[in-house]
Amino acid sequence: MKAKIISIANQKGGVGKTTTAINLAYSLATLGKKVLIIDIDPQANSTSGLGLDPSTCEYTIYDILLSRIQIKSAIVSSLFENLDLIPADINLVGAEIELINSISRETILKEHLESIRGHYEYIFMDCSPSLGLLTINSLTASDTVIIPVQCEYFALEGLGKLMNTIKIIQTRLNTNLNIEGILLTMFDTRLNLSNQVVSEISKHFNNLVFDTIIPRNIRLSESPSFGIPVMLHDPSSIGSKSYINLANEILKRAEVKV
Repeated sequence: MKAKIISIANQKGGVGKTTTAINLAYSLATLGKKVLIIDIDPQANSTSGLGLDPSTCEYTIYDILLSRIQIKSAIVSSLFENLDLIPADINLVGAEIELINSISRETILKEHLESIRGHYEYIFMDCSPSLGLLTINSLTASDTVIIPVQCEYFALEGLGKLMNTIKIIQTRLNTNLNIEGILLTMFDTRLNLSNQVVSEISKHFNNLVFDTIIPRNIRLSESPSFGIPVMLHDPSSIGSKSYINLANEILKRAEVKV
């Protein structure tokens, strides 16, 4: 067993990165896969969204990036079977400045991850809403990237910039990086605009777009405040079913590639 490492990235905030990290990881965990989430966003939303208080965590991703500890020391068991977490906290805000003069600063996370790849089937990295050094570390360490895109007017704005960043990383830092898929999120069936965005992105990116579309759903919005995935908050909700569908789609794609 060697983990597939997937970054969940978009420099735009509020597109559903953390929602996807938590609920996709939990869906795969319920399907029997051993999963790790790495929270690499200073807002630490994946950490709190899984019921942990960032201020009480002994070690975080910050300690790993500054090479203060071995990566295994920062792994904590979540409340949920098959799902572990490396938490984040507010200290991560200063990490990019502190790493700026480090040798091989873009590959620090990649080097650490090699020692634990054999313990998981999937490792998800919840990236910060920027294209700075933290996100570059994530993409350099990853096999693939999932790009959540909100079904709104400015959906395509910034997507080109992210694609260019991915191309640069593919050229200079990680020749094996591929796009797992573009995930359309916050789809509102009542709005023509949502359908137009789906049509436009599907036309531009064709096979890169996941068949699963994540709808706007109140249960999805509520579940982080309870520190649980939406499947536990409301298993019958459309948001819950959508992330189970996404997990199955990813597993099927992996089977086809094998």
